[in-house]
Amino acid sequence: MRIPLSWLGEYTDLPDDVTLEHVHEALVSVGFEEEDVHLSEVTGPLVVGQVLEFTPEPQKNGKTINWCRVAVGPNAATDDDDVRGIVCGAHNFAVGDKVVVSLPGAILPGPFPIAARKTYGHVSDGMIASSRELGLGDEHDGILLLSDLGLDPVVGADAIPLLGLDDAAVEINVTPDRGYALSIRGVAREYSHATGAAFRDPVAEQEPAPREGFRVTVSDEAPVRGRTGVTTFTTAVVRGIDPTLPTPPAMRSRLRLAGIRSISLPVDITNYVMLEFGQPLHAYDLATVSGGFTVRRAAPGERLTTLDGVERTLDAEDLLITDDDGPVGLAGVMGGARTEVTASTTDVVIEAATFEPISIARTARRHKLPSEASRRFERGVDPAVARFAAERAVSLLVELAGGTSDSLGSSFDVSEAPDAIFLPQGRAASLIGVDYADAEVEESLLAIGADVQSADGGWSVTPPTWRPDLQHSADLVEEVARITGYDRIPSVLPTAPPGRGLTREQVLRRGVSTGLAAAGFTEVFAYPFVSTARNAAFAPSVGGADRQSPAAPVRLANPLDSDAPEMRMSLIPGLLDTARRNLSRGLVDLALYETGSVYFTAPGRAAGTDFIPVGAARPDDAVLADLDGSLPVQPRHLAILATGTTVDRQPGQQAAATDLAEVIDALRVAARQVAAEIRVRQSRHASLHPGRTADVLVGDEVVGFAGELLPALALDLDLPRTVVVAEIDLDRLIALGRTEPEPRPISGYPAATQDLTLVVGADAPAGEVLDAVVEGAGDLLEAARLVDDYRGEGLEDGSKSLTFALRFRATDRTLTAAEASEAKLGAVRLAGERFGATLRD
Repeated sequence: MRIPLSWLGEYTDLPDDVTLEHVHEALVSVGFEEEDVHLSEVTGPLVVGQVLEFTPEPQKNGKTINWCRVAVGPNAATDDDDVRGIVCGAHNFAVGDKVVVSLPGAILPGPFPIAARKTYGHVSDGMIASSRELGLGDEHDGILLLSDLGLDPVVGADAIPLLGLDDAAVEINVTPDRGYALSIRGVAREYSHATGAAFRDPVAEQEPAPREGFRVTVSDEAPVRGRTGVTTFTTAVVRGIDPTLPTPPAMRSRLRLAGIRSISLPVDITNYVMLEFGQPLHAYDLATVSGGFTVRRAAPGERLTTLDGVERTLDAEDLLITDDDGPVGLAGVMGGARTEVTASTTDVVIEAATFEPISIARTARRHKLPSEASRRFERGVDPAVARFAAERAVSLLVELAGGTSDSLGSSFDVSEAPDAIFLPQGRAASLIGVDYADAEVEESLLAIGADVQSADGGWSVTPPTWRPDLQHSADLVEEVARITGYDRIPSVLPTAPPGRGLTREQVLRRGVSTGLAAAGFTEVFAYPFVSTARNAAFAPSVGGADRQSPAAPVRLANPLDSDAPEMRMSLIPGLLDTARRNLSRGLVDLALYETGSVYFTAPGRAAGTDFIPVGAARPDDAVLADLDGSLPVQPRHLAILATGTTVDRQPGQQAAATDLAEVIDALRVAARQVAAEIRVRQSRHASLHPGRTADVLVGDEVVGFAGELLPALALDLDLPRTVVVAEIDLDRLIALGRTEPEPRPISGYPAATQDLTLVVGADAPAGEVLDAVVEGAGDLLEAARLVDDYRGEGLEDGSKSLTFALRFRATDRTLTAAEASEAKLGAVRLAGERFGATLRD
């Protein structure tokens, strides 16, 4: 909310030397966050001039300019009028007209500095300005004539204060629960709370005239939260206005500082009153209104062309204002084009209403049509102010547009008084930690406009109508703390209760992250929103035991990016985007990892719910169960990406390219952090290289996958040919790990090492052969690893030779060669049974 200081000063006393910093500081002290300051973009000299004569001069380019002599005020050196020669391209003025002249040294919005310069064969010593050049509006049909504004100032007078260009504004952030502060009235009251300055309520200065005869009916068959969509609806008719009259400069300047552009006098007046009172208004051309108004919900498929010229298909929940011929406005959001006030309008009907906040918020979002009106309605508008705001608009139309107030109008009001809240004595002190006196509590609540009555053990407090956010005693305590000053609240750190800390899962997840970082990988965090195609490319292989079941993605109802409408089902798409971004900046050797949640709807679960409860009422158990059932599955995953080299080329050392083995080793590092043992077996994945892809298993359960990205996919993503990725279900890995690590004693006896070379079929997975060797060798085997895979001369076609390095050790004795050989033969026997393996000669 932007607050022009001159406007704020009409309703509260500002110091004579008030500064923007002072106003910001005062408003921050009562709970508002400062956003910005807005100063006039015009600096002088800007003066009132009078056209003495002008000569039209046609140019070769077909344009005709006027060479003007303009008086700009008395010259102190000669006691004569200072007359300037100025080139002007406009033609809407005559001799004797008073205009605004920006003299050399002035700066206009842009910034556009003014200097004497030669143009069209003359030295133009200044510029005659238009409304748009002064930042007062969008009109650029010609220069600004002061007579059109009803002004007749002295030649040479300073035009900056005359046009309201000497004002400035502060901007504050208004939280959704304090919609009353989206008005000068509300901010002035808050400034009064902060400084003790007198507050003059503009509502108290108005007295609504009785009006009747204009038909208004409410037919709301789809109430929100059990309430009708409209609680107050006031109309007032003004006849004989001239909508072509100019908006006064001061009003136009205040609207500009408040962030609203000037459109026409009737529209400017409704916007002005909205900013002043916080009550949105709408003006209809009475001649185009058929009968009266009816407030109702839209029929499915009904259409309305709004003021922005867009024909909109309406939803059954949209609240409409209609006449006998159909819709004339989308209630609380935007009016309809059919009843728009135009330059030919003479009679208008002003509407001021209070609409249900949730209904308006949903309509504005449904039609992607945010407006200043909907912004206020969805935060809650004071139902008691509608009649006063309408009366204020009527008085301005009479005063500025030459209209006549008519007795025709209406007043519909079914609003309910706020419920009283019981505030126990001592409640504020117990919650805030400040020993508030009873008098302080009462005075604070009276200051915000509440009605405070003594009750047994405390107070019965009825909030003011403009504070719908005050619902509980804690809300009242917050107001006491705010009004008496946040600086009184002590800064005391609470003592953490003993016996609490990180859960086992949290400790293990941190251990995984620390282990990978120590292994040389860099942790990254990617957005959880991905495209449909990228989600589908990696989702089928994610989810551990759910791999064989299709999992539906979670689609966003209102995505931030239309190209990324789904929640991620895999972490790999985010890593690929991160890698591409780093590669584009010259970082070619990457080792990245991310831990985070993925989101999908498991088979048998609903993808969403058709009913979203609203309001303060607690949903019943059935609704809660429906909501819980609609939540997506959100397991935590770990994903790894590596590309480039692991060892740089250097003297005596060739570069070592990243391969699948490095990523699998990183997975083993992660597994060791959670006391789990993983193994891999060859598999296939639609997005990975068919010969370089593996399942990752704990025991017999698949917990993830690893492999090289398909070269074609890597090329499509502008990535190197070799990109290795892996992803595992971290939650499942932790669940399958040992609860407590099993310590292994260190034997003091020597080891016996032997090599074992087996000939097996070329399609036998080396990992499974190694598993058979380990199992067959028995308890004496301490370690085993594959050291060679040979295929070629000396072997039959369709076979390969696998060499394993075995290490045997006993914990209680020195092994003999015979014992080690017997254990090795046990490995050969089991491998032979499972894979037909034979010892190679």
